Amino acid sequence: MFTGNGIKIFSGTSHPELAEIITKRCTHSRTAFQGKAEVTKSGVGESHVRIIESVREDDVYIINTGCGEINTALMEVCIMIHACKIASAKRITAVLPLFPYARQDKKDKSRAPITAKLVANMLQKSGCDHVILYAEPSAIQYIRTNFDLSDIVIVSPDAGGAKRATSMADRLGVDFALFHKERKKANEVSRMILVGHVKDKIAILVDDMADTCGTLCLAAQHLSEAGASKVYAMVTHGILSGNALKNVEQSSLEKLIVTNTLPQSENVARCSKIEVIDIGNVLAEVIRRSHYGESVSKLFDEVPY
Repeated sequence: MFTGNGIKIFSGTSHPELAEIITKRCTHSRTAFQGKAEVTKSGVGESHVRIIESVREDDVYIINTGCGEINTALMEVCIMIHACKIASAKRITAVLPLFPYARQDKKDKSRAPITAKLVANMLQKSGCDHVILYAEPSAIQYIRTNFDLSDIVIVSPDAGGAKRATSMADRLGVDFALFHKERKKANEVSRMILVGHVKDKIAILVDDMADTCGTLCLAAQHLSEAGASKVYAMVTHGILSGNALKNVEQSSLEKLIVTNTLPQSENVARCSKIEVIDIGNVLAEVIRRSHYGESVSKLFDEVPY
């Protein structure tokens, strides 16, 4: 259990709506308070942070996400962490629902950097003790609430996401299928092969990110042709760039379900098939459990709210 003072929650400028949801849920507790800070930008583009109140011996949580001006968001977090560290905060946790540069997590070409590792090192050097990322409990709870588990099959759109999809399928106790895809070039899939049975089932495609949605829409078409009764897609981070919304609207997907790790109000207004799951309550519960030394892993088995 944390042995310092109470919880202080600060937020950057990247996603104020999500930060507000998390903060409101957390501040229902008498030991959690919204911290006061000024986050501004100079004329030359430098981020400036000032922590207005004492954080000495506090359990500090800093909320920001990797969207919009991602480099600004990252520097805001690092500067806020450093400011709290030198102000004698007892423990500092970064809450980053979309981890900056998460897709650059491996060396896929000669002389290519592993930028996600660099970001992790930056956070650590700034004074960060922990990082909170995960949103899977929200997705599992949504499926349990909105589908008959005997009717569904979880599908990975590629072999790289098989571990994520099998983990979800195992927790739900349902069947699993996957696509093997071959690419001619980046963002262009030339061939997809379905491995598994989906006939007369509701197929739920599961992925971590949806950018142009080309792969998801093509996978949905193949699933429909393979006899799936309905096809849904569930994605943690709905980036939805380029023609993504048009692709989704014209696809055989019933819905594209995304979380609010990124702002989605504009996308919802422009595409009737987009549905948003709020992860604010899950992240608030993770913060509470972390502070009181309770198990976070139990959230993967049951979301109690």
